[in-house]
Amino acid sequence: MAPKQRTRNPELIPGVRKVSRSAMYHKRGLWAIKAKNGGKFPHHEKAVASAAVAEKPPKFYPADDIKKPLSNTRKAKPTKLRASITPGTVLIILSGRFKGKRVVFLKQLSSGLLLVTGPYKINGVPLRRVNQAYVIGTSTKVDLSGVNVEKFDDKYFAKQVEKKKEKTEAGFFKGQEEEKNSLPTEKKDDQKTVDAALLKTLETVPELKAYLGARFSLKAGMKPHELVF
Repeated sequence: MAPKQRTRNPELIPGVRKVSRSAMYHKRGLWAIKAKNGGKFPHHEKAVASAAVAEKPPKFYPADDIKKPLSNTRKAKPTKLRASITPGTVLIILSGRFKGKRVVFLKQLSSGLLLVTGPYKINGVPLRRVNQAYVIGTSTKVDLSGVNVEKFDDKYFAKQVEKKKEKTEAGFFKGQEEEKNSLPTEKKDDQKTVDAALLKTLETVPELKAYLGARFSLKAGMKPHELVF
Protein backbone atom coordinates (compact mmCIF):
# COMPACT_ATOMS: atom_id res chain seq x y z
CA MET A 1 0.00 0.00 0.00
CA ALA A 2 1.40 3.38 -1.03
CA PRO A 3 2.13 5.82 1.86
CA LYS A 4 -0.20 8.81 2.21
CA GLN A 5 1.21 12.12 1.02
CA ARG A 6 1.58 14.76 3.74
CA THR A 7 0.09 18.15 2.90
CA ARG A 8 2.11 21.32 3.43
CA ASN A 9 -0.90 22.95 5.14
CA PRO A 10 -2.63 20.35 7.30
CA GLU A 11 -6.17 20.81 8.55
CA LEU A 12 -6.37 21.41 12.33
CA ILE A 13 -10.16 21.19 12.58
CA PRO A 14 -12.74 21.00 9.79
CA GLY A 15 -12.53 24.29 7.87
CA VAL A 16 -9.44 25.64 9.72
CA ARG A 17 -5.92 25.14 8.32
CA LYS A 18 -2.59 25.55 10.12
CA VAL A 19 -1.41 28.37 7.82
CA SER A 20 -3.56 31.13 6.29
CA ARG A 21 -4.11 31.53 2.54
CA SER A 22 -1.88 34.60 2.32
CA ALA A 23 0.95 32.82 4.17
CA MET A 24 0.71 29.80 1.84
CA TYR A 25 0.72 32.21 -1.13
CA HIS A 26 4.20 33.42 -0.10
CA LYS A 27 5.33 29.98 1.11
CA ARG A 28 4.65 28.32 -2.25
CA GLY A 29 6.42 31.12 -4.15
CA LEU A 30 3.34 32.02 -6.22
CA TRP A 31 4.18 35.69 -5.93
CA ALA A 32 7.47 35.10 -7.82
CA ILE A 33 5.68 33.26 -10.65
CA LYS A 34 3.15 36.08 -10.94
CA ALA A 35 5.86 38.77 -10.95
CA LYS A 36 7.83 36.92 -13.60
CA ASN A 37 4.82 36.87 -15.98
CA GLY A 38 3.82 40.54 -15.74
CA GLY A 39 1.50 40.28 -12.74
CA LYS A 40 -0.55 37.36 -14.13
CA PHE A 41 -0.30 33.64 -13.78
CA PRO A 42 0.81 31.87 -17.01
CA HIS A 43 -2.01 30.40 -19.06
CA HIS A 44 -1.48 27.34 -21.24
CA GLU A 45 -4.05 26.46 -23.83
CA LYS A 46 -5.10 22.86 -23.91
CA ALA A 47 -4.09 20.89 -26.99
CA VAL A 48 -7.03 19.90 -29.13
CA ALA A 49 -7.25 16.12 -29.10
CA SER A 50 -7.85 14.55 -32.48
CA ALA A 51 -11.18 12.81 -32.69
CA ALA A 52 -10.69 9.05 -32.63
CA VAL A 53 -12.24 7.20 -35.54
CA ALA A 54 -14.89 4.93 -34.16
CA GLU A 55 -14.48 1.40 -35.45
CA LYS A 56 -17.48 -0.82 -35.60
CA PRO A 57 -17.04 -4.02 -33.62
CA PRO A 58 -17.21 -7.21 -35.68
CA LYS A 59 -20.53 -8.98 -35.77
CA PHE A 60 -18.96 -12.39 -35.18
CA TYR A 61 -16.04 -13.56 -33.10
CA PRO A 62 -13.26 -15.57 -34.84
CA ALA A 63 -13.49 -19.30 -34.35
CA ASP A 64 -9.80 -19.59 -33.43
CA ASP A 65 -7.74 -17.46 -31.07
CA ILE A 66 -5.63 -14.92 -32.95
CA LYS A 67 -2.15 -14.70 -31.46
CA LYS A 68 -0.81 -11.18 -31.02
CA PRO A 69 2.97 -10.67 -31.02
CA LEU A 70 4.36 -9.48 -27.70
CA SER A 71 5.92 -6.05 -27.73
CA ASN A 72 9.68 -6.19 -27.22
CA THR A 73 11.45 -2.91 -26.52
CA ARG A 74 14.67 -4.56 -25.42
CA LYS A 75 17.76 -3.46 -27.33
CA ALA A 76 20.65 -5.88 -27.72
CA LYS A 77 23.88 -4.61 -26.20
CA PRO A 78 27.22 -5.42 -27.86
CA THR A 79 29.12 -8.20 -26.09
CA LYS A 80 32.04 -6.88 -24.08
CA LEU A 81 35.32 -8.61 -24.87
CA ARG A 82 37.40 -9.90 -21.97
CA ALA A 83 40.46 -7.77 -21.21
CA SER A 84 42.76 -10.81 -21.37
CA ILE A 85 41.67 -11.59 -24.96
CA THR A 86 43.23 -9.45 -27.70
CA PRO A 87 43.86 -10.19 -31.42
CA GLY A 88 46.69 -12.75 -31.62
CA THR A 89 46.13 -14.26 -28.16
CA VAL A 90 46.42 -18.05 -27.94
CA LEU A 91 43.25 -19.49 -26.40
CA ILE A 92 42.41 -22.90 -24.95
CA ILE A 93 39.00 -24.29 -25.96
CA LEU A 94 37.16 -25.86 -23.00
CA SER A 95 34.19 -27.57 -24.67
CA GLY A 96 32.92 -28.98 -27.92
CA ARG A 97 34.55 -31.01 -30.64
CA PHE A 98 37.97 -29.34 -30.23
CA LYS A 99 38.07 -29.43 -26.41
CA GLY A 100 41.61 -28.93 -25.10
CA LYS A 101 42.97 -27.55 -28.38
CA ARG A 102 44.99 -24.34 -28.51
CA VAL A 103 43.85 -21.81 -31.12
CA VAL A 104 44.77 -18.29 -32.24
CA PHE A 105 42.19 -15.52 -31.70
CA LEU A 106 41.75 -13.41 -34.87
CA LYS A 107 38.92 -10.95 -34.09
CA GLN A 108 35.51 -10.53 -32.45
CA LEU A 109 32.47 -10.69 -34.72
CA SER A 110 29.37 -8.48 -34.50
CA SER A 111 27.44 -11.29 -32.75
CA GLY A 112 30.00 -11.28 -29.91
CA LEU A 113 31.53 -14.63 -30.88
CA LEU A 114 35.27 -15.03 -31.32
CA LEU A 115 36.82 -15.91 -34.68
CA VAL A 116 39.64 -18.44 -34.11
CA THR A 117 41.80 -20.83 -36.11
CA GLY A 118 44.28 -23.60 -35.21
CA PRO A 119 45.86 -23.12 -37.73
CA TYR A 120 44.23 -26.12 -39.42
CA LYS A 121 47.55 -27.45 -40.74
CA ILE A 122 48.99 -27.72 -37.21
CA ASN A 123 46.18 -29.00 -34.95
CA GLY A 124 43.19 -29.52 -37.27
CA VAL A 125 41.08 -26.60 -35.97
CA PRO A 126 39.58 -24.68 -38.93
CA LEU A 127 38.22 -21.14 -39.01
CA ARG A 128 35.30 -21.21 -36.61
CA ARG A 129 33.31 -19.15 -34.11
CA VAL A 130 33.67 -19.75 -30.36
CA ASN A 131 31.91 -18.25 -27.36
CA GLN A 132 34.35 -16.48 -25.06
CA ALA A 133 32.73 -18.18 -22.04
CA TYR A 134 34.26 -21.49 -23.17
CA VAL A 135 37.88 -20.41 -23.65
CA ILE A 136 40.88 -19.60 -21.44
CA GLY A 137 43.13 -16.74 -22.48
CA THR A 138 46.86 -17.42 -22.23
CA SER A 139 49.82 -15.05 -22.05
CA THR A 140 51.16 -16.31 -25.42
CA LYS A 141 50.52 -14.02 -28.39
CA VAL A 142 51.01 -14.29 -32.15
CA ASP A 143 51.71 -11.40 -34.52
CA LEU A 144 48.76 -10.95 -36.93
CA SER A 145 50.21 -8.12 -39.02
CA GLY A 146 50.23 -10.26 -42.19
CA VAL A 147 46.79 -11.86 -41.67
CA ASN A 148 43.74 -10.32 -43.39
CA VAL A 149 40.41 -11.25 -41.75
CA GLU A 150 38.17 -8.43 -43.03
CA LYS A 151 35.99 -10.71 -45.18
CA PHE A 152 34.98 -12.97 -42.29
CA ASP A 153 31.69 -12.13 -40.53
CA ASP A 154 28.68 -14.00 -39.15
CA LYS A 155 27.10 -14.34 -42.61
CA TYR A 156 30.21 -16.19 -43.79
CA PHE A 157 29.41 -19.05 -41.35
CA ALA A 158 25.65 -19.16 -42.07
CA LYS A 159 24.31 -22.53 -43.22
CA GLN A 160 22.96 -22.82 -46.74
CA VAL A 161 19.28 -23.78 -46.79
CA GLU A 162 18.64 -26.52 -49.33
CA LYS A 163 15.27 -27.23 -50.88
CA LYS A 164 13.65 -30.51 -49.94
CA LYS A 165 13.64 -33.10 -52.68
CA GLU A 166 10.35 -34.55 -53.75
CA LYS A 167 9.99 -38.19 -52.80
CA THR A 168 9.37 -40.55 -55.67
CA GLU A 169 7.76 -43.95 -55.54
CA ALA A 170 11.05 -45.68 -56.29
CA GLY A 171 12.84 -43.63 -53.65
CA PHE A 172 10.20 -44.51 -51.06
CA PHE A 173 10.95 -48.21 -51.27
CA LYS A 174 14.67 -48.19 -52.12
CA GLY A 175 15.67 -45.11 -50.13
CA GLN A 176 17.51 -42.22 -51.68
CA GLU A 177 21.23 -41.89 -51.05
CA GLU A 178 22.00 -38.75 -49.10
CA GLU A 179 24.86 -36.70 -50.43
CA LYS A 180 27.54 -35.77 -47.94
CA ASN A 181 27.91 -32.06 -47.19
CA SER A 182 31.24 -31.08 -48.68
CA LEU A 183 33.00 -27.82 -47.82
CA PRO A 184 32.90 -25.26 -50.67
CA THR A 185 36.17 -24.68 -52.53
CA GLU A 186 36.04 -20.98 -51.65
CA LYS A 187 36.16 -21.71 -47.91
CA LYS A 188 39.02 -24.17 -48.38
CA ASP A 189 41.01 -21.49 -50.20
CA ASP A 190 40.27 -18.96 -47.42
CA GLN A 191 41.56 -21.42 -44.83
CA LYS A 192 44.77 -21.98 -46.79
CA THR A 193 45.31 -18.21 -47.16
CA VAL A 194 44.94 -17.55 -43.42
CA ASP A 195 47.10 -20.56 -42.50
CA ALA A 196 49.88 -19.53 -44.89
CA ALA A 197 50.09 -16.05 -43.32
CA LEU A 198 50.05 -17.48 -39.78
CA LEU A 199 52.65 -20.18 -40.47
CA LYS A 200 55.16 -17.54 -41.61
CA THR A 201 54.83 -15.85 -38.21
CA LEU A 202 54.92 -19.11 -36.25
CA GLU A 203 58.16 -20.21 -37.91
CA THR A 204 59.96 -17.17 -36.50
CA VAL A 205 59.14 -18.19 -32.88
CA PRO A 206 60.84 -21.41 -31.69
CA GLU A 207 58.62 -24.22 -30.33
CA LEU A 208 55.42 -22.23 -30.96
CA LYS A 209 54.22 -24.79 -33.52
CA ALA A 210 54.68 -27.61 -31.01
CA TYR A 211 52.86 -25.55 -28.35
CA LEU A 212 49.82 -25.03 -30.59
CA GLY A 213 49.83 -28.68 -31.67
CA ALA A 214 49.83 -30.04 -28.08
CA ARG A 215 46.46 -30.64 -26.42
CA PHE A 216 45.87 -29.09 -23.01
CA SER A 217 44.84 -31.46 -20.19
CA LEU A 218 44.99 -31.65 -16.41
CA LYS A 219 46.91 -34.43 -14.69
CA ALA A 220 46.71 -35.86 -11.19
CA GLY A 221 47.93 -33.43 -8.55
CA MET A 222 47.54 -30.32 -10.73
CA LYS A 223 45.57 -27.47 -9.15
CA PRO A 224 43.71 -25.42 -11.82
CA HIS A 225 43.39 -22.31 -9.62
CA GLU A 226 47.19 -22.15 -9.22
CA LEU A 227 48.07 -22.55 -12.92
CA VAL A 228 49.43 -19.58 -14.86
CA PHE A 229 48.42 -19.76 -18.51
